[in-house]
Amino acid sequence: MWGNIFMKLLIVDDEELTRNGLIQSIDSNRLGIDSIILADDGINGLSMAKEHHPDIILSDVRMPRMDGIKMLEKIQEFAPNVSAIFMSGYSDKDYLLSAIKMGAINYIEKPIDPQELHSAIQKAIEQCLRFQRESAAEEMNANQAASSLAYYLTMPYNTCSDSVKELEKLFYKHYNNLNKFKYISTIIVKLKYASEASSKLQYIYQRLRADFAQYHIHIIFTEKRLFHLVYHIYADSPISDKNIQDFCEHLQFAFAEEGDYYVAVGDVVEGIENAYHSYESAVILLQKSFFFKPCTIMLKTTTSIDKSHNIEATVNKFSTTLDSGDDAKVKALLDELYNSCINSTVLLPNQVKTYYFSLFTEIYRQREKNQLITDISIKNNESIMDIMDSCFSYTTLHQLLVEKVEAFFSDLNSNVAENKIIYLIKNYIANNYGNASLSVKDISEYAHLSVSYLCTFFKSETGNTLNQYITEYRMEKAKQMLFDPRNKISDISEQVGYNDGNYFGKSFKKIVGLSPSEYREKVMR
Repeated sequence: MWGNIFMKLLIVDDEELTRNGLIQSIDSNRLGIDSIILADDGINGLSMAKEHHPDIILSDVRMPRMDGIKMLEKIQEFAPNVSAIFMSGYSDKDYLLSAIKMGAINYIEKPIDPQELHSAIQKAIEQCLRFQRESAAEEMNANQAASSLAYYLTMPYNTCSDSVKELEKLFYKHYNNLNKFKYISTIIVKLKYASEASSKLQYIYQRLRADFAQYHIHIIFTEKRLFHLVYHIYADSPISDKNIQDFCEHLQFAFAEEGDYYVAVGDVVEGIENAYHSYESAVILLQKSFFFKPCTIMLKTTTSIDKSHNIEATVNKFSTTLDSGDDAKVKALLDELYNSCINSTVLLPNQVKTYYFSLFTEIYRQREKNQLITDISIKNNESIMDIMDSCFSYTTLHQLLVEKVEAFFSDLNSNVAENKIIYLIKNYIANNYGNASLSVKDISEYAHLSVSYLCTFFKSETGNTLNQYITEYRMEKAKQMLFDPRNKISDISEQVGYNDGNYFGKSFKKIVGLSPSEYREKVMR
């Protein structure tokens, strides 16, 4: 009758024969009773209710040690929505009035009529289902209010005070005026890959709430933009450094398998009207986190030595040192630059990115000067900015610069003996590999050579056929793009010159040994 709805029933009666008779009279399967718990008096009934959390209580009124009315009063203190049915062998008007006052769904006389019992339990189940629907709706409203409130606390109080006050009322109404926002600290988690953790965010939030409720630390949560998770932790008493440390450790555990991230901890403030100050201090720390290794927890006490005065001088030396062809000196210069920036709380990300923009540009200029194959990724200002924006941390940005420099010297050294025509051919491929119609004929026309001579000449100079070189070059570019999870495989296929995604997948696996998705999974671990 009740489908997949299952209820717990607690039977409380001091007579064993009555308890056994009730069990035999109740058609559990038909009614949807999942389990039946027994107790022999009011005190044991109270204990069983605390342990098993029944939905329905079927209780005798008069019992030794504690009667049914008194037992229900105490149960309703922690389970206000429990449905009660009272039984009595006495026509006692006072007990009947008390039962009605306590919200009993029914009052039945002994000896129990099975049909009357069945009807009473049906009514109790209907009441339970109504309570559950109302509770679920209230919980949903409270969660929506909490999320909205958490979002408004990331804005200056004077711009949204009316909304905050209204949401506060809804919030306090649901929690019976408990959990006041007396002391607040905002903690922001910045994720590298938002999509990886999105399905787990609510689960993580609920676990954090449950784990910290026992310490009287409460949490509301919202998402700010795509990669930023904002947790406001609050309490009636001052939030200690130990509380914050424990919370951050829980976050580290929760996001351990979700890729790189940063955690920034805002100041502890008093009063909900000052919550934005905590959020603002966390944002400032989050900006500085760029210069620290991923998974670092940024605190107000995080300090560094200011070595920024070295940066401009180091950058100015880069052009002449790179031009000299001395890779050891360039490497020493890059190490010097890295040490000037890493763990800095003084520098700003955009300030340093401006310097790195000039370094990437200089590498491109030197490649052209030495007639090296064009590096498409740093060919124009827009692509350089895209590269830098994709770098989650300063370490990633610097490592990318190191790789570009190493590629420059590798190509420079191998270019000494390379024929100028081969350089022109490879450079043409580097500039046109994304064109699905790129053909040997196109290349022969560009190089002013016949198709047959071009193919023979290229094979004799490089050891590879021209088509083989084009395919391998495209696959190398595809591998680079697969490192960024924002790039869809179908889009990568088109960008490296394949209109047919299936053909791209087969070609990739033939060259790399893995499908594009398998390769991405491997490199993202």
